[in-house]
Amino acid sequence: MKNSRVRFHWLEDSFPLRFHTGVSLHSHTLHSRESMHFVGRATANTPWLSGAIRKQTQKYRALKGRDVDLSRAWWTPPLSALQAWKVEKSRIETALGLRAHVSLTDHDNIDAGLQLGLLDEPRDSPVSVEWTVPWRQTFFHLGLHNLPPDRAPGIMRELAVLTANPAENRIGEMLDRLHSRAEILIVFNHPLWDEGNISVALHREFVQSFLTRFRPFIHALELNGLRPWKENRDVLLLAGAESFPVISGGDRHGREPNACLNLTNAATFAEFVEEVRRDGWSDVLFMPEYREPLKLRIMQNLCDILEDDPGHSLGWTKWSDRVFYLTDEGVEKSLNELWGKNFPPVVNRFVSLMSLAGHSHIQWALRFALARASEVAGNQVLGVETGLEAPSRGN
Repeated sequence: MKNSRVRFHWLEDSFPLRFHTGVSLHSHTLHSRESMHFVGRATANTPWLSGAIRKQTQKYRALKGRDVDLSRAWWTPPLSALQAWKVEKSRIETALGLRAHVSLTDHDNIDAGLQLGLLDEPRDSPVSVEWTVPWRQTFFHLGLHNLPPDRAPGIMRELAVLTANPAENRIGEMLDRLHSRAEILIVFNHPLWDEGNISVALHREFVQSFLTRFRPFIHALELNGLRPWKENRDVLLLAGAESFPVISGGDRHGREPNACLNLTNAATFAEFVEEVRRDGWSDVLFMPEYREPLKLRIMQNLCDILEDDPGHSLGWTKWSDRVFYLTDEGVEKSLNELWGKNFPPVVNRFVSLMSLAGHSHIQWALRFALARASEVAGNQVLGVETGLEAPSRGN
């Protein structure tokens, strides 16, 4: 892994003295479209909640003669670009006492970075994106950090064409061009997550083929703050075997700050990129939130999605303003536009369940149950090369 190091906040207390800067990479704003498919995965095997949701979906199937078609539905994270930047910056400054660099990466969208560039305090923030790259029978996500602001809109138009009509040689040409810009950092985000649900074995086969084809243009593999430690450990092993540095990626979608950061002494984001690209230098820090049961953290994201927000920057004050559906006529409508006050019972029941799950005493019970399940599974693992155990209550 070249000069990569992995640290755990709860096991060290002196590391801030060695660094001047914390870097937050890979987090999302209201400019991202997020698939509703994650709801089933997020709640699967969750005590109390999964059974209740399964019962409601069975009722819907019996009434309508079909399942709820989640492929047509998506949601947007609650925070604006400025709100997300402040959440990440504040956490680094208050919890670590370091200055902060924040790179926001919405799915196939650079509006957040461009908007920050128009404001005074965050104007030096990089313009970055999480690019969706179709590959064989699945797809991958690449974090493209620090795109040149003046050329970024044109780059995005080209990336959109490649996402819609992928061709391996054209993907390689684009990555080669991006790599030729020394200020751009290209990260393979959560590389071992079988997000396409094609099977772990087949996914890993495609990861290997992708790395073999585009190795010269990928600068680091991501350790992800919203993926289980076992998967991150395997990424460490892959990075070691393939001689890639590892880098942080919090993947924040809700209001919780990133649980995985980078530490550096670089004065600018461009200097940080140079450290990773030229020297393979990366110091990754997992924050205390990462010890919380992963399912509990994802459920908190669900609660954030389903919470009304009177101060929403686009005026989408109700949660149903921020969840969308593609109708049979090909029209995109928010659930509020689609149903008004007459929501299907299955939706009302789900929202009620998630509201209940947000209560502190329910979260305490879920935390205990999920932590116990992890202990029974013997899910304690070792960090690669660090020799440090990574305690986890649900990862």
